[in-house]
Amino acid sequence: MVPIAPHPDDTIVALSSAPGAAARAIVRISGPKTLDVLAAVAPELRGLTFPIRRVVPVSLCLSDVFSPLPADLYFFRGPRSYTGQNLAELHALGSQPLVERLIADILNAGARPAGPGEFTLRAFLAGKLDLPQAEAVHAVIEASTESELKTALAQLAGGVTEPLHGLRDDLLNLLADAEAALDFADEDIEFVSKPETLHRLAKALARLKNLRRQLEARTVSGRPLRAALVGEPNAGKSSLFNALAGNSAALVSPEAGTTRDYLAVSLLFDGINVELVDTAGWADAAGSIEAQAQHLGAEQSQQADIVLWCVEAGSPFAESVAERLTRTNAVMLRVQTKCDLRSATEGIASSVMHPNGVDAVRSALAEAAVSLVRPPLAPSQSRCRHHVDACLKELQLAHHHALFDEPAELFALALRVALQHLGELVGAVYTNDLLDRIFSRFCIGK
Repeated sequence: MVPIAPHPDDTIVALSSAPGAAARAIVRISGPKTLDVLAAVAPELRGLTFPIRRVVPVSLCLSDVFSPLPADLYFFRGPRSYTGQNLAELHALGSQPLVERLIADILNAGARPAGPGEFTLRAFLAGKLDLPQAEAVHAVIEASTESELKTALAQLAGGVTEPLHGLRDDLLNLLADAEAALDFADEDIEFVSKPETLHRLAKALARLKNLRRQLEARTVSGRPLRAALVGEPNAGKSSLFNALAGNSAALVSPEAGTTRDYLAVSLLFDGINVELVDTAGWADAAGSIEAQAQHLGAEQSQQADIVLWCVEAGSPFAESVAERLTRTNAVMLRVQTKCDLRSATEGIASSVMHPNGVDAVRSALAEAAVSLVRPPLAPSQSRCRHHVDACLKELQLAHHHALFDEPAELFALALRVALQHLGELVGAVYTNDLLDRIFSRFCIGK
């Protein structure tokens, strides 16, 4: 865990690329002694004055290595760098023994190992990033789906807190007016009228409520969407499952009731992970194994986010059984199978016998997945939601004090507490424990 007072005047070094054998490895250095430690491993750099940004081919002279090691040096002069300090990256051959020797020589020259997230922590301390943006760096690294990456990149660009900077300035000005009114309480001076105060508070509340709605629309990315194929035995579910999956995972037979257990396969639609589940056909249980199969199938359909109700082409969808299929908020797709034998009368037509026979099902499934999925909750957004709720509560209290002409001290106090939460939200106010929780989750070298 990175210490909260990590001595930002230290010069730090870490492997910034993935460990292990590779064509290239990146070793990152940041701190006031960056040029000195570079000169220790690349003597040709001694006495050179670098411009703000420069790429230099160098020969690294490492201890116990008899041949010079070619490398590219990317140098960024502070404060116009990621960390706000002199920052260098050495791009060298990705041989693990050579990289370990390079880092060891840099450490011997006066640097120290970087802690988890310490480069990004320095960027935050230098004012290059606010806290939600710093957390977004971690979210970008950890993103496992396209939607997670999109949300993290939006947060990195300031999408979470950028709208709040103007709000914070407005509330600071309102608090300054309130404090001035307290200082001149004995004078007949009105710094801001009651209607103007209520109007400014109403605008602030509207902006916060809008942000709260945006945060509410985001869900935690914990599991993929689940789509279940359900229907009568021999309705073509397993054939459709195989066609959508692109393989023969499910056993297909003209004999009804072939599927006893449920099968699952992971599919990707527009960057959204969907778990497709093939369940046993509905039937009266003739034994304990069939009873278990029916139980598992019913359980999967009840847990599904999307239900593909399959019937043979020309057969009706009996509304009397619709309620047994799914929970109330799931998307229902009605699919008629075997449309190569007869025409579909309703729902989505499909046929596994034709090359493009399941395209309509695939498109409907993708559309349903897009409609259901929401941007995943980036690491800071649960913290954001807490501070937005607290700020809303204090602003509503301030509005109450102003509306009913309650003591001005109470109004000013509510504004101060609201601004405290806004400051913690945008990273203008922070605690050591908070920084510990955020940056200790990073990997070394970031």
